[in-house]
Amino acid sequence: MSRKSSRQPEDAPTRPEDLRARYESGATVDELVTASGLSYGTVLNRLHEAGTEMRTSWQTRRMRQDPQARQRLAAHLRALYEQRGATLTELAAAGAGTRRAARRLVIEAGGAVRTPQQTLRIRAAARAVQRQKLALSLRARYEAGATVPELAEDCNYSVATVYRLLHQARTPMRPQHNHGPARDTRKRP
Repeated sequence: MSRKSSRQPEDAPTRPEDLRARYESGATVDELVTASGLSYGTVLNRLHEAGTEMRTSWQTRRMRQDPQARQRLAAHLRALYEQRGATLTELAAAGAGTRRAARRLVIEAGGAVRTPQQTLRIRAAARAVQRQKLALSLRARYEAGATVPELAEDCNYSVATVYRLLHQARTPMRPQHNHGPARDTRKRP
């Protein structure tokens, strides 16, 4: 009888992929050592060989406390990531803890991680939509009688920015008034 067979049950997880699957479903390294009969170092080496992202003990505790809470968090983070263009750093601050954990939760929820360029495009599109809404709002207020300087003061924008937004909204502009001193249009002798 070999030494291996005396320590390991027949269905013991010893392949790197099997160890990774159990680890990612919540098992600790110590539990894998017990289940597989392998040494602690061998289990760690096989987990690394399988490309496993290791977690801290507090992440394991949090994951075990409420699996449904983890699923809800993952779904929430995915929505922020996909619909609002949040970055992994922002997701870490929103509850994932680290960028790596945020990435893992997005993937667990069925999302796909995007490139930084894709994030920039999503954010630029969102800003364009917000700017268009602001432009239409300013147009409505301008057409209701507000002046450009009043709109600029209310929105905390420069007069030039308000003019640009009004032009972006294709606002028919009122004639400009000359508020300076009257000009003498006569020719001088």
